[in-house]
Amino acid sequence: MELAFAASVYPANGTRAIHEIKPLSPKLVSAKKRSFHNRFLCSVVVAPDGNRVSEVELENRKHDLLLAVQDTQRGLVATADQRSVIEEALVCVEGYNRGAPIDLVMLDGTWRLQYTSAPDVLILLEAAARLPFFQVGQIFQKFECRNQYSGGVIRNVVRWSIPNLLEEQEGATLVVSAKFEVVSVRNIYLLFEEILQFLRTFSAQVPIRNPGTARRSVGGLYYLSYLDKNMLLGRAVGGGGIFVFTKAQPLEL
Repeated sequence: MELAFAASVYPANGTRAIHEIKPLSPKLVSAKKRSFHNRFLCSVVVAPDGNRVSEVELENRKHDLLLAVQDTQRGLVATADQRSVIEEALVCVEGYNRGAPIDLVMLDGTWRLQYTSAPDVLILLEAAARLPFFQVGQIFQKFECRNQYSGGVIRNVVRWSIPNLLEEQEGATLVVSAKFEVVSVRNIYLLFEEILQFLRTFSAQVPIRNPGTARRSVGGLYYLSYLDKNMLLGRAVGGGGIFVFTKAQPLEL
């Protein structure tokens, strides 16, 4: 998101081999430990025509990923084991879409954050968890690129509030805007332009510039690893974290 502020291969029929384990066998414990991880490992199931996996199989893998991130508070409380399982599930989904060019028409719209390992986002979530007077609501990425050919605008949107002062429905919205350019088949380059802070009756605009020069310089490379009509997966290149988004209702700013 770059907010700027801060195979296990199964047989072709899709079935697994079943091994009988005797009660109290030492193998039982290790088998249980593996079962949780194996649930999310990629299975290669080829359709009869040999060209594409079934749509049902893909939807199952997407469901597995969303299930894996469900109890992590968008990544804030994810354990090492959970992060490992999430990475396996994410890589599995990415494999279905690898190599396909970015579809800007499909990308256009609002996406709600379900999980991230990006430090700049986790800092916000951690602050909200520690400070009783600060709450972070929904986090979105809004892409505006439907009528574009090689780029567009992306807005990172954070809803936040302060109990008894700025309630959620009347609270504040932080917007970090950037232009983006498609630089390869699945990579976009983000060039951040400004931070907008909206309150109920007040808004402020702060340009993001390199001190001492007129050139805007805050940017980053973002790898869109999977995209369809209801799921967007991304990786901030250079160790900036992974992101899991689902399609949301249009967001008016």
